[in-house]
Amino acid sequence: MRLSEDWLDYECLSAGNGEKLERWGKVILRRPEPQAMWPINKNSIWNKVDGCYYRFKDGGGHWEFKTKLPEFWQIKYKDLTFKVSPTNFKHTGIFPEQAVNWDFMTEKIKSAKRPIKVLNLFAYTGAATMACSKAGASLVVHVDAAKGMVAWAKENAQLCGIENNKIRFLVDDCLKFVEREIRRGNKYDAIVMDPPSYGRGPNKELWKLENNLEDLVKKCCELLSDEPLFFLINAYTTGISSTVLYNILTLTVQKRYKGVVDHGEIGLPIKENNLVLPCGIYGRWQNDKNII
Repeated sequence: MRLSEDWLDYECLSAGNGEKLERWGKVILRRPEPQAMWPINKNSIWNKVDGCYYRFKDGGGHWEFKTKLPEFWQIKYKDLTFKVSPTNFKHTGIFPEQAVNWDFMTEKIKSAKRPIKVLNLFAYTGAATMACSKAGASLVVHVDAAKGMVAWAKENAQLCGIENNKIRFLVDDCLKFVEREIRRGNKYDAIVMDPPSYGRGPNKELWKLENNLEDLVKKCCELLSDEPLFFLINAYTTGISSTVLYNILTLTVQKRYKGVVDHGEIGLPIKENNLVLPCGIYGRWQNDKNII
């Protein structure tokens, strides 16, 4: 388990009974968390919240705010600044557990000591994009099918002070974009992706992780340069083991480029009791130099 332990502006204060309590800067939010299956005696801190997300029985949900909050606010992680805003889907625009992956990418890019081109697929609001660009990537291509998320990523670039860096923000279907890049002969030194379990592209293209992931990774291999740096896959799909990601990367990227593949869970420390909240899985390939 790799933990994101270096946050100052974020804390998972408590978790249990299918919920989690989090501090985002000075704002305390309470949200559903299916992974928090253990029982907990909810103490008084659970009532001292600024906002709580309630699920509807037939799907979806809504926020109820006890404190009048701004539409959005900012939090920092090391030298990165992000916009936070509660959305209708319970999310806030940032997945704090991913900080451990931002650190990995940052260290790999900084230690490469050469120009690094990065492709970020299913890039959401761009935390990985910001980390790679801030670390010195010569180009980051940011691809997501949701126009609103790409606009949010551009705001994050401004907050991080890298709006003038070489970042291409694209609203596109990731698989189709990769296929076009292959035809164009473009190459990348690093690829990161955070594919959803299920989704549709801008033109209603259907994506299902169990049906499309292996094909996408295989095609991405054709985009890698002669000396690639890393290939990172994040996933939150219930029932998918990190071993699946390990196997796919071993049979595709490692088969062609040697290097090292590792896999596992990512999580967050729970402040109240020193337990760990599991938050997803990762699989990553990296070259033999400067193994992290």
